[in-house]
Amino acid sequence: MTTLIHPTAVVHSGAQVHPSATVGPYAVIGEKVTVGADTVIGAHAVIEGNTLIGDRNRIFPHAAIGLEPQDLKYDGSMSLVEIGNDNAIRECVTINRPTRLGEVTRLGNHNLLMAYSHVAHNCDIGDRVIIANSVALAGHVEIESHARISGLVGVHQFVHVGRYAMVGGMSRIERDVPPYTMVEGNPSRVRGLNQVLLSRSGIAKEANGQAYKGLKEAFRILYRSGLTLEEAIGKLETIADNEHVRHLYEFLDASAHVKGRRGPVPGKKR
Repeated sequence: MTTLIHPTAVVHSGAQVHPSATVGPYAVIGEKVTVGADTVIGAHAVIEGNTLIGDRNRIFPHAAIGLEPQDLKYDGSMSLVEIGNDNAIRECVTINRPTRLGEVTRLGNHNLLMAYSHVAHNCDIGDRVIIANSVALAGHVEIESHARISGLVGVHQFVHVGRYAMVGGMSRIERDVPPYTMVEGNPSRVRGLNQVLLSRSGIAKEANGQAYKGLKEAFRILYRSGLTLEEAIGKLETIADNEHVRHLYEFLDASAHVKGRRGPVPGKKR
């Protein structure tokens, strides 16, 4: 099988491109790039640096992956960008490599990054995440699996976004987004449980609905009981009897107490 490389594409002789991959017109593939099976790279896309791309990805025109980070501390190291399988990376998306050697900017599997979204250095994105148009992730942002980030959102560096969370469009996210919640605004606030995604994912029906009831009770404790954050997290630990409530507790406990974390987004004022 012959790799489908357009004659105008520039592919370095040191690049490892799988025979079933497709490289479109005027695309540029650098020396240390690896491209997996059945991946399609669109016209004018640029993939540089130490970049590993898995199988069946679709990289659309003018995407730029693995280029130097927008970080004044960058020392020229050939740090790693790692992209999994079955991702759609749309037009003009940028994914920067990390600041230092030995670090990784990572994108998991089955993600959709819509046009003009930016993934900065050292970001870590899980699986089945949707990032809408013109979202800007600053450095060291972590997004857990199944999260949804709506359009025109700005996410501060070192922020964590929990799994199954939903961030509303044009929000400013400068603190951690708790799992399973909907967050929106400037300043951002937790608005409620992400009931739609909990239903679509099947979580609402797990254990005959007990998992969902546990999350509803956890939400009440956190945002409707009048307890301080410390008091609410302590009480949450006592009811963490299923996987989802336990994950919510562990996320918030780390957000509030681990050095370098930014603390969770607060609830809306009543």
